[in-house]
Amino acid sequence: MKDLIFLTYSEIKTKLNDGSLKSRDLVTAYINRIEATDKVVKAFLELNKENILKQAEESDNRRKSGKLLSEFDGIPIGIKDNICITGEITSCSSKILENFRSPYDATVIQRLKEKGFVLFPRLNMDEFAMGSSTENSAFQTTKNPFDTNRIPGGSSGGSAAAVAASMLPVSLGSDTGGSIRQPAALCGIWGLKPTYGRVSRYGLIAYASSLDQIGPFSNDLQGISDLMEILSGLDHKDQTTAKVTSFEANSVSSIDWKGKRIGVMKSEEFNFSPDVNKRYTDILKDLESKGATLVPLDFSLLKYAIPVYYLIATAECSSNLSRFDGIRYGLRKEGAGKLEDLYSESRTEGFGAEVKRRILLGTFSLSSGYYDAYYGKAQKARVLIRKQYAEFFKSVDIIFQPTSPTTAFKVGEKTKDPIQMYQADILTTSVNLAGVPAISCPAGLDSNGLPIGLQITSEHFDETKLLSFAKSVSELELCKLALPQEIA
Repeated sequence: MKDLIFLTYSEIKTKLNDGSLKSRDLVTAYINRIEATDKVVKAFLELNKENILKQAEESDNRRKSGKLLSEFDGIPIGIKDNICITGEITSCSSKILENFRSPYDATVIQRLKEKGFVLFPRLNMDEFAMGSSTENSAFQTTKNPFDTNRIPGGSSGGSAAAVAASMLPVSLGSDTGGSIRQPAALCGIWGLKPTYGRVSRYGLIAYASSLDQIGPFSNDLQGISDLMEILSGLDHKDQTTAKVTSFEANSVSSIDWKGKRIGVMKSEEFNFSPDVNKRYTDILKDLESKGATLVPLDFSLLKYAIPVYYLIATAECSSNLSRFDGIRYGLRKEGAGKLEDLYSESRTEGFGAEVKRRILLGTFSLSSGYYDAYYGKAQKARVLIRKQYAEFFKSVDIIFQPTSPTTAFKVGEKTKDPIQMYQADILTTSVNLAGVPAISCPAGLDSNGLPIGLQITSEHFDETKLLSFAKSVSELELCKLALPQEIA
């Protein structure tokens, strides 16, 4: 039973389909793993064992009767706590939604259920997806399975840590400014931010609507490809989903590096740590030796991505979170006098410090007299960043960067300095502003045994090329990485 939890996603899929593995046995092994290790990692906010085992038994019965829903029937998958599931609490790791039970399924959940996946809610996150370390959860701080004194990244830290700790083979997160790719990098797993509009946001509790995108984590690349095929596609419940050709997992194949043009950046411009810089440089040298051409790109404009991102994201969060007022649903502060007191006291008690900070920043940038100076200029700068990516892809096939300038930092190291915390996303936010897809690939370990991530970025809706390059990266010896079996 213990060995089951260390199977890759691909191995699990094969064993379920050839009949050598039952979903209940697999799910039981994962539940045992969670109960043994999550006291330290704290990836889960809740574990409804009865419901999870029931899903697994139903899957096994379907296979036995020849009525399986798909080749994915019975595969376990973790769900971030901001993706709605009918009847389940969806709190966004916030006290204001602590007891809120969703009355409907998100589109991605509906599509997973149609394929027979076994759902494991609820994975911890930074409150309302606002953070880079999963230290902003109202309930607990998730730890990095490679070193439990360090953060797993954020905001999807619970989703990443659960896969890295072999509690699950795959999970779902959301990415607004790097919230899938950064924790994937710091936890040594695969994490994809799809093109904006590729995956429906219906049922994802919004942080910043023009930036948010649901995406997968996996302990191997096949899990990313399969989930992309299942989750992507037009959804009439979300008018921002695009009418594009569906993604096909079997279209992903290794590429020949010879003649490929790889866009690269100057490490000194972004203060990479020595270990990250060395691994990035070594990988580029390896690709060059295989025939790839390295093309230096001018990323100077992207230095402004952090201020542009935080102006736009906080403005949108100020608008989106105005619905949490103590009236419609969520926490209601009883005994408040006037209506404005009910609003103020419910939000004061329900929202954490980082959420309040971002609401205030966003409200200020949208206020009369400041709108054009801040939010308006940020939107103009966003257009320039989007155009810069379009220019990049005229001269390169793909862009390679580190996902994070450093490996995982210690718990509490940056909580007193919000600006320093925001800088952790310096290499990821521009991707969301441009709306292009990007994946974080495991790229070995640093001198402290902590994972390094390599970010690959491609053109809009070209996830096939993106994942084909990622597949070839996974075959590089420099990028081999084993997940920890024992969690201290």
